[in-house]
This record gives sequence, structure tokens and C-alpha cells, in this order.
Amino acid sequence: MVAPVEKLLDKAVAIPSATIHAHVQKVRSRNPHATPEQVVRLLEKEYLAVVQVAGGAVGAVAAAPAVGTGTAFALTVSDVATFFGASAAFALAVASVHGIDVADTDRRKALLLASILGESGAAAVQDAAGIGSVRVARSLLTRMPLATVRKVNSTLTRRMIRRQVAKQGGLALGRLAPFGIGLAIGVAGGRALAHTVIDGSRIAFGPAPAVFPEMLVIAPTAPQIPTAPHIERR
Repeated sequence: MVAPVEKLLDKAVAIPSATIHAHVQKVRSRNPHATPEQVVRLLEKEYLAVVQVAGGAVGAVAAAPAVGTGTAFALTVSDVATFFGASAAFALAVASVHGIDVADTDRRKALLLASILGESGAAAVQDAAGIGSVRVARSLLTRMPLATVRKVNSTLTRRMIRRQVAKQGGLALGRLAPFGIGLAIGVAGGRALAHTVIDGSRIAFGPAPAVFPEMLVIAPTAPQIPTAPHIERR
């Protein structure tokens, strides 16, 4: 189970930074007088709508008479991938509003996992990294050593798998209900999952800045190339 989830997470966090920043700029251009806090709220509303629609669509199809149980569960796996992708885009967009550009895959994954897990994710990050009241997102994305980030990812992935299996398993069964009930369960389930991520993002980042800051770029960590030993010639 861990390997497929890891693959879904890796795919979700592979969104180009330019795409994220372009989307945030598009939201700002449509709302030229919006403050950073208002832009974050618009991103939250947009993200909520995407996850609800995806959950409802899967519920509507899964409840159709011609769809078997196996197909319904396959659709749920597809819904998980959509959820991860939308959640990653949302979390990185919020980071952009806060003036943080993250290209490192491990740090992006940590941010996504912490957002999905909400309060428990923030607590796990604080325990693993030994940080106090510092905002989790900024610590993960700017100051935390990469080795610690990877340790955090391992802890959060296990915790997230347990939670997602329970939630998505229940939703998959509920979506099989006929006569539009599956659609309603899909929408309600998607809304609940999205609100968890939104709340987790608020915990991780804290209040939006008063003004749009200059972008702080966190580049991928380059692999260390061993140097040849120095040989003293006599």
C-alpha cells in the first residue's frame, strides 16, 4: 500500500512552480484589490469546489447500475489521485502567497502531508523536528535540514495512509448507494477532506502576510559529488 501512495504523492508534487505562480497571479489579476488574506480565501474556495466536484462525479458514476464493485473502488483510487493533486496545487499556491517558492520534492511532499493531516500533521512535524511554536510550513520549507524533512515524510506518510484508508474505504462503499445517495456521499466526503486540508494549511502557515512579499526561492538540493583525494607528489 505504501508504494502506490508514494507514487501518487510524487506525481502530485511534480507541478511546475511556474504553473503555481501563474495561477496565483491569475487569481490576483481577477481581484486586483484583494489582500493576501483574501487571495488565500479565494484559493480555499476554489480548492473546495474542485474536490467536491471530483468526489460527487465519482459517486455518481460508481452508483450507476452497470458499475461493479471493483470498478467503483478503481474510481476511488482515481479520486485519491485527484485529491492529492488538487491538495498539492492548493498548498503550493498558499506558499506562493506567503512568498515561498519550493522546488524541492521532499519539502513539497512534507508540506502536502502536513496539510492533509491537519493538526496531527503539525504535531508530528514539531515532534520529529523538535520545533516549538514556529509555523510548521516555513520551518519545513526554509530552515529544516533535508534529512529531517525526509524523516518527517516517513512519519507523516504512515499516518496519512492509515487515515486515508479508513476515510476513502468508507467513501467507496457509500458511493455504491443507489438513487443519487452515492453522489451526495461523494460530495459530502470530498467537502470533509478538503476542509481538513484547508484547516491544516491555516495551521501550517498561520495568518497571511499583510502585503505580498518578495519571493523566497527554495531550490532543489543538489547531490554531493565526491572530490578526488589530494595526492601529494614528492
